[in-house]
Amino acid sequence: MKNITLLLLIGAALFVPKVYAQRTSTTGANVITTGVPFLTIAPDSRAGAMGDAGVATSPDVNSQHWNPAKYAFMESDMGVALSYTPWLRNLVSDINLAYLVGYKRLDDQQTISASLRYFTLGDISFMSEYGDPTGQQSPNEFALDMGYTRLLSDKFSGAVTMRYIRSDLTGGQMVNGVESHAGSAFAADVAFYYQNEIRMNRKNSTISAGVNISNIGSKISYTDGETKDFIPTNLKLGMAYKTEMDRYNTITFAFDVNKLLVPTPDTAEVDIVTGQGSTKSPIAGIFTSFTDAPGGMKEEFQEITFSVGAEYWYNNQFAIRTGYFYEDVNKGNRKFFTVGAGLKMNVFALDFSYLLPAAQNNPLANTLRFTLSFDFDAFSKQRR
Repeated sequence: MKNITLLLLIGAALFVPKVYAQRTSTTGANVITTGVPFLTIAPDSRAGAMGDAGVATSPDVNSQHWNPAKYAFMESDMGVALSYTPWLRNLVSDINLAYLVGYKRLDDQQTISASLRYFTLGDISFMSEYGDPTGQQSPNEFALDMGYTRLLSDKFSGAVTMRYIRSDLTGGQMVNGVESHAGSAFAADVAFYYQNEIRMNRKNSTISAGVNISNIGSKISYTDGETKDFIPTNLKLGMAYKTEMDRYNTITFAFDVNKLLVPTPDTAEVDIVTGQGSTKSPIAGIFTSFTDAPGGMKEEFQEITFSVGAEYWYNNQFAIRTGYFYEDVNKGNRKFFTVGAGLKMNVFALDFSYLLPAAQNNPLANTLRFTLSFDFDAFSKQRR
């Protein structure tokens, strides 16, 4: 039996009655929390090795999470990939994220895609308020996506993704005297991608940009009461530049910014479970998220995270990647470097990434990701 007390406390906090606390400082930590945060974890190795930068990088089979509009520029007609991430290994040994994704080109302008993200939190033993065992559960969450991408011009594309989310944290256990159940929600992504091939200094180059507003949808609840949590609606913006070094070598530089489009907890009386925006609708939460920080615009800018990444390819067969992710100290203080590599064969591609935190004793330390991709188009050509 695995002991993951920290995760139990986090899960149980979702079900306690509303409690209000007085905050007296507008300059200290004021972290935004949402339900189903597993949706924000980078699921694949390529972007995971580039500091979580992926909204504007060149298209690949894992574009569903970062920017599904990139599928319009895929060279292959069909592909599938499977990624695996042992998560928070410095804390526990049985939290894992698995990600299965694929796409299929319908014609020169249309592409469909789908993905399944499965997050397991290991085994948890539940106790009554008197300390008596009440059962053991294996909490898990998953999200199922279906996407449609269309080429809008020679250089511009758009995509819409529909998502079903299910989160079962307690297995129906009574928590603090409240009957719980699995939470579910529906959401959508809207994304756009721009790609322009240019020639500069006698070398072929590509400039690209992307935007993805993800997880626009309903709140999620684990009880039959009024307590409902925002899901992590998020705005991703990015730019990338890829250029030839010579006929065998290319290099890409990418830069992303991200902002959660959910209400910031207030400094006055706040619900410590669901935050100041618990009575707002998801759409109202999106629009007010740009101006509701108690610390004003200074705090609003603190809510933006930054990702920078670089990718080197030799002969389109071997890749080396690195990156850096930054989050303000008052909004979570995640700061880490990433490295990784990739090997591309005719049909298969194998990628991995490794996370190195900027501070010691970080629960994200030693995070590994593995991705195996399969190109059906290349496989069909080999059989001819």
